[in-house]
This record gives sequence, C-alpha cells and structure tokens, in this order.
Amino acid sequence: IDAMCMWLVKNPTDYSVLVTSNMFGDIISDLAAQLVGGLGFASSGNIGDNYAVFEPTHGSAPKYAGMYKVNPMATLLTVKLMLDWMGETSHAESLEGAITAVIKEGKVRTYDMGGKNTTLEIAQAVASKM
Repeated sequence: IDAMCMWLVKNPTDYSVLVTSNMFGDIISDLAAQLVGGLGFASSGNIGDNYAVFEPTHGSAPKYAGMYKVNPMATLLTVKLMLDWMGETSHAESLEGAITAVIKEGKVRTYDMGGKNTTLEIAQAVASKM
C-alpha cells in the first residue's frame, strides 16, 4: 500500500483503474481524490460481473444538511461513471463536458472551490451546459 500510494502521487496518469481490497481501496481513494481537487470531485464504482453500485467517495456529509453548500460535482461525476457502465456513452460525455465547462469558467464555485455558490447553483450551471 505504501509503495502504491507513492507511485500514484509520483505518476498519477499511469493509472486509470486500481483493483484492491476494501480497506486499501479506501486509503488509496482518499489519496487519489486529492489529486483531482479533493473529495468533492471524487466518484466511485463497485463493479461486479453483472451489477454495479456507484457513489461519491465523500459520504453523505450530514453536518452540512440543509446548508446547500456541498459541492455536487462528485455526485454528478458518479452519475457519469454509472452512465458509462450502462453503455450510455453520449450522455456520459455530455455530462462530463458540462462539468468541465463549468469548472473552466469558474463563475460558480462552492466553498471548497473558493466560492460562495450553493449546491443548487452549481447543479443548475452544469444543467445549463448540457
């Protein structure tokens, strides 16, 4: 695990999929999330032969319930992962393109991105780009 984390930080583009146990996967996924901007951007998929479960890596963040400040990007990127797995490539690409456009514009950002926009405002900005 220690060597894998070192190589992942040193050469992150060398890896697209890592297969490991749950415990090591949890450690590696938290590290890898920082390489893409933090847990607010990290998606996850548990993929089997016939079924898959997708979720953002950050968990539910109950301490932010009702505050509308949580970054929805990880959830949206998780939907993109699911669409890819389902073979809905054009929809996945459309969603990813919209997310990328919103991030590049930098007009709407949640607190973890250095902004003050709400969860809904980010989601609306992404939807408007699709």
